[in-house]
Amino acid sequence: MILAPRNATVRVALLILFCLAVTAWARPLMLPDEGRYVGVAWEMLRSHDWLTPTLDGLPYFHKPPLFYWITAGSMSLFGMNEFAARAAPILGSLVGALSLWCLARRHGGQQRADMALVALLAQPLFLLGGQFANLDSLVAGCITATVALLAHAALCIEQGLPSRRALWGAYAMAAVGVLAKGLIGFVIPGLVVTVWLLLRGRWRVFLRLFSLPGLLIFLVIAGPWFLLMQQRFPDFLYYFFVVQHFKRFAASGFNNVQPFWFYPAVLLGATVFWWPWLRRVFARNYLSDVTERPLRLLMLCWLALPVLFFSLPQSKLLGYVLPALPPLAWLIADGWALANAATRKPWWISAGVAATLSLAVVIGLAVKPPRSERGLGRALAAHLQAGDAVVMLDQYYFDLPFYAHLIEPTAVVDGWDDPALTGKDTWRKEVFDAGSFAPGRAAPLLVKRADLNALLCRAPRTWVVVSRDALARYPEFAQLAQLPATVSKRGVELLAVDRHKLACPVPG
Repeated sequence: MILAPRNATVRVALLILFCLAVTAWARPLMLPDEGRYVGVAWEMLRSHDWLTPTLDGLPYFHKPPLFYWITAGSMSLFGMNEFAARAAPILGSLVGALSLWCLARRHGGQQRADMALVALLAQPLFLLGGQFANLDSLVAGCITATVALLAHAALCIEQGLPSRRALWGAYAMAAVGVLAKGLIGFVIPGLVVTVWLLLRGRWRVFLRLFSLPGLLIFLVIAGPWFLLMQQRFPDFLYYFFVVQHFKRFAASGFNNVQPFWFYPAVLLGATVFWWPWLRRVFARNYLSDVTERPLRLLMLCWLALPVLFFSLPQSKLLGYVLPALPPLAWLIADGWALANAATRKPWWISAGVAATLSLAVVIGLAVKPPRSERGLGRALAAHLQAGDAVVMLDQYYFDLPFYAHLIEPTAVVDGWDDPALTGKDTWRKEVFDAGSFAPGRAAPLLVKRADLNALLCRAPRTWVVVSRDALARYPEFAQLAQLPATVSKRGVELLAVDRHKLACPVPG
């Protein structure tokens, strides 16, 4: 393996953990991503079904389960709070940063390892990603660990040193990466290391990285969940791999369309304070040193290939670029080490400015979160009584079940009979797709607008979560618009509807 002496590793791990976790509690969950993924984890915890992820009680197979397992386990230990909800990205970032430090220390020296860690921790993208409750930081950490272990195994093979433990560890981490976010868990590390070795003409080393015991480890870790889901839901494998992997990568029509140069621009902007040293790695003679060339070429491949890979699809999310941050941090450290002592500006100025910017963004999001229903959810939890029902109109509020501690799925009223519903990449399509795996469960939860009155008549009192704009689409229920809002937060209201005030059919 590539771990440093135990005491040093523990100290570095604690430092990384402190930097990531110290402000992770400070802001509410942001919509839609944080609310969606933490909400699925909450449903896993409340239902005690640790195998099938569910969104509003319906099978949700956009992503594999590792994030939900970690988050649900964290909430069971630390309670229903934002810090516990962000355990998975914190853990993923910890694994990634520690893996980079260990690889750099083993093959690049203590100074560059420490400097690379500083440059990584001070990057706003790394800190914010490490506190953002979605799958990107978790899989980025798995990718980083897999690349580090594979590269270390390859370098050990070249030097005639033992490599088996590192190689098996790489296969294990690749499997964990698949459980974190699917095929990129092994595709990105495999692509990086393959191109790196072939550019160096080390095809024999490349062949020796294939391991039957490693493949067995991979299958034992990653395989069972996929087999169990396919056994329960016959369309699972097609939906998970073909629809959610290949079609999302190749097809258009998804959200967040950005130009091809989006990720390079993001990385340049995120590292602006480090440019004086980063520019040195793009000098013509950067790879001329035979001793330093293997690690330097690895980092260049590691930076370039994920950026290129994720730049190909039209849809681009900011978190996709996180696997490129560790090699970028190492290149910054290497550029700093290359500078002459006389021209080497104090690194702590860049680190301090970048860290201050990161903290400022966290504080800004805590003071004025862009999208969150925390206040509404807490108010609903305070008013909800036994026998009450909850209904959402024309919107599924992802974070509401988490903040309200709802123990049952909620009915969502919308135009579920609209034939164009599945044509756009929206929350409606996500929920509708989930319902297609369990039509029996979906029937009472995905309610058409025409059936709203019957729905409100099911329980003595129903809490309706709705925006005033949405009520305009229900003229036959004009009385709802006259109800005083129990709570109103950011344009979304909580209305208490008593059954006896409605024209409900008389039983019998």
